[in-house]
Amino acid sequence: MIDHTAVNVSDQDAARSFYSQALEPLGYSLAFEHEVFMGFADSAGLSLGVVRRDPVGGAHVAFKCDNHATVDAFYEAAMAAGGSDNGPPGIRAHYHENYYGAFVHDVDGNNIEAVCQKPQS
Repeated sequence: MIDHTAVNVSDQDAARSFYSQALEPLGYSLAFEHEVFMGFADSAGLSLGVVRRDPVGGAHVAFKCDNHATVDAFYEAAMAAGGSDNGPPGIRAHYHENYYGAFVHDVDGNNIEAVCQKPQS
């Protein structure tokens, strides 16, 4: 089981702004910052590290959501924060019939996803 993961970014200020806004609907906030490292956490603790270092981009991080509305809220917040569309909210039946996800690239090309894999009524 994964305890936490990290993405590499080129601009710490831009990343702080993007991740603070994009992850807010998921219940995450900036927990601490030290030199080139930022830690984002929810009520369960640290989950995502954002580090200013090379090489940047290319990571894929998916956040588990309990419902479709949370996935939708993530997508809207991430796009408003300067992310670029990599797949709007919707069912991804090629994974399975209940896979509802949204994908956004951050400014460095990291693929950030919110996904609900529970059936919705």
